[in-house]
Amino acid sequence: MEVTTIGLLGVGFLILLLAMGVPIAFAMAAVGLGGIWILEGPSAAMAHVTLVSWSEGQSFVLVTIPLFVLMGQLVFYTGLASDLYSTVHKWIGRVPGGIAITSVLACGGFGAVTGSSIATVATMGSVVMPEMRRYNYDVSLATGSLAASGTLGILIPPSLIFIFYGVMTESSIGALFMAGVVPGILVAVMFSLIILLRCLLRPELGPRGPSVGWSVRFRSLTGLVPVLTLFVLVIGGIYAGLFTPTEAAGVGCAGVLILAGALRRLTRTSLSNALERTALVSAMIFSIIIGGYVLARFIALTGLTEILVDQIVGFELTRVPFLLLLVLLYLILGAFLDAFGMLVLTIPFIVPVLEKVGVDLIWFGVFAVMMTELALVTPPIGANVFVMRRVAPDVPMGDIFRGVLPFVIGVLAVLGLLTAFPELVLWLPSRMG
Repeated sequence: MEVTTIGLLGVGFLILLLAMGVPIAFAMAAVGLGGIWILEGPSAAMAHVTLVSWSEGQSFVLVTIPLFVLMGQLVFYTGLASDLYSTVHKWIGRVPGGIAITSVLACGGFGAVTGSSIATVATMGSVVMPEMRRYNYDVSLATGSLAASGTLGILIPPSLIFIFYGVMTESSIGALFMAGVVPGILVAVMFSLIILLRCLLRPELGPRGPSVGWSVRFRSLTGLVPVLTLFVLVIGGIYAGLFTPTEAAGVGCAGVLILAGALRRLTRTSLSNALERTALVSAMIFSIIIGGYVLARFIALTGLTEILVDQIVGFELTRVPFLLLLVLLYLILGAFLDAFGMLVLTIPFIVPVLEKVGVDLIWFGVFAVMMTELALVTPPIGANVFVMRRVAPDVPMGDIFRGVLPFVIGVLAVLGLLTAFPELVLWLPSRMG
């Protein structure tokens, strides 16, 4: 049997395992290990697994992942996210759809210190949904806006997906963080405009919230201090060249501990829960990284990467048709893979082609992350939608997906804008210290 045929059978078996519901990390590791075993024997297969585990396990860059996860979990369990929502709500809750717009902005702020989409939806959903029910918001608009806004957690830095992409492509994680700032703001503004326009046209979808006096509004600004302090400390430090991303993650964790301690929010229970959740999430991400690299070594041995790259280059696609093809590819993959799995399966084949079609590697990182955003809210998997369903179990899945649809169109519109004007993504990275 030819080597390339073995590679194709391996890819087919991987898809079968994923369709059967096998976790992406175990599926990739099993196919990669089995494929290397067939091609080079058991000794080589075990050597590859050992070398990958050792090499990635001692990577200084990957220390960033558990530190940023811990920072986000501490913000979650110490209640700083609720303060953020309360402040934003007092300022804009009175406009049509104001509570839903508040959820968008609060999700963006919370995502800026957690880097996790699912944590953002779970946290903000439990805080905001009772308020939306109290003011008789349309359930489709309410759940859809929360599920979609949670995706800002992986676009606005610090982002675990950006770290993952940076490790895979050996790109500057600091530059990727900076590249995500403007697109994150644009997506948040787009989501807010979608909600506002829908509620202006149909006021019953999102009634106005209560009126709040100016003195109350100004006093509430203290709720923004912890999150803004952390964002400026971490992202400002990276931008100014004061910290590497790994150092910034450590500084951010220390900052949360100091702030939570000063506010008397840091309890034994909150710290224990944050550490436990950090261990689980970090182990999941490291498992995916190791499984992905084992699979990548198997694919490299079969020569599939070179064949596929030659095929894509042979189409002689220019930049825009190439990106449109990738949009379609990611939408299909998003039907049965999570964000990490999508990157692991596509990046080794796509990156060698980027230079040939004139796509910057940092810019493509933002493109890839935005496409994984869509995978988090589109059927049939839609991880954010499932989390939202747990927060609001009485709302049918169909209603949540229907509520998400306008925001999916909004993300694609922003993506088109970034494609037409790449400098929107690359300006901040070019200004880094």
